[in-house]
Amino acid sequence: MGLDKLADIVLEHLTKHFGTVVAVEDLNLRIRDKEFLTLLGPSGCGKTTTMRLVAGLETPTRGNIYIGDRLVNDVSPRDRDVAMVFQNYALYPHMKVYDNLAFPLRMRKLAKREIEEKIKKTTSLLKIETLLDRKPRELSGGQQQRVALGRAIIREPKAFLMDEPLSNLDAKLRVYMRAELKNLQKDLGVTTVYVTHDQVEAMTMSDRIALMNQGVLQQLSSPDEMYVHPSNEFVAGFIGSPPMNFVGCSFAEKDDKGVLMTSTFALDVTPLKDVIREKSTGSELVLGVRPEDLSIHPQPRGDDQIEAQVFVIEPLGSELLVDLKIGEDLLRVMVSSLDFKVGRADKVWVTINKDKIHIFDKKTGNAIV
Repeated sequence: MGLDKLADIVLEHLTKHFGTVVAVEDLNLRIRDKEFLTLLGPSGCGKTTTMRLVAGLETPTRGNIYIGDRLVNDVSPRDRDVAMVFQNYALYPHMKVYDNLAFPLRMRKLAKREIEEKIKKTTSLLKIETLLDRKPRELSGGQQQRVALGRAIIREPKAFLMDEPLSNLDAKLRVYMRAELKNLQKDLGVTTVYVTHDQVEAMTMSDRIALMNQGVLQQLSSPDEMYVHPSNEFVAGFIGSPPMNFVGCSFAEKDDKGVLMTSTFALDVTPLKDVIREKSTGSELVLGVRPEDLSIHPQPRGDDQIEAQVFVIEPLGSELLVDLKIGEDLLRVMVSSLDFKVGRADKVWVTINKDKIHIFDKKTGNAIV
């Protein structure tokens, strides 16, 4: 392991239909050697099916799968040299931890001494040396997770395929295991494909994220790039917590100015008018602005302010999430709880950080700005 290009995983026009249901549609993706790539998306988006296709547990309707430089479409799962870690850990309940770890090595007819050496090295890495005589039912969720990881690691595969492996853990342990897993992957240098619907997991762990919806790849990029430059309205709404605000609007030009007109307010976007005119299919657009890119003032402060009414205030410790009513629209704003001195139903004024706004084409959903 560790040679360049040893474990690139390449998906070419990968398509999977279950009868009339399209699970994955024309997916083209190169997962780089040693990379931690997350397949992210809502339930039913095709991410788990994609992983099962890579593992050989499903057969493609069309397209090719390469692991390293080998076409593996017709290669059995056990001969693909990948290790899967499942959501339910899939440990053998009747076997002790030692035998759960030794099982894949015995299947490969390794010598007893070699098996013992590998188990010693793996259990030391995962700090599970004291668990070898226990059965899975005698372990906590976190310990079972480590044993499942150990069984994958001990095989020294070309790639790890992980399907929501942390979803059964409590919140505190999940945060801890995220950091552990990321460190482990970097130490081992093994190409990893990770499936989750949890965007926080994806954002904190991944080198790159492949965000899917309804079987189609929406964007492939680093977490930062996906957050700052979402390719379309779906990506913008899925990435970010709390999610982005969207307001329907139309674009108008008058006296060399460019303005976004909503049902209740107008926003001067003159510096953006050329790119809007060039990239939009029509005048109907969607304005996107993240809750942290809005600010609230108890008194008006000049131009480009929007009058609003405080609707709901949700305390989140050091921050507050404030829902504002602007006509028929609701805007969510994230503010510091120390600075916020207004109450429910109070009138306030909102400013938008225009350097951080997003504009989408209403017809196509694609990002314009």
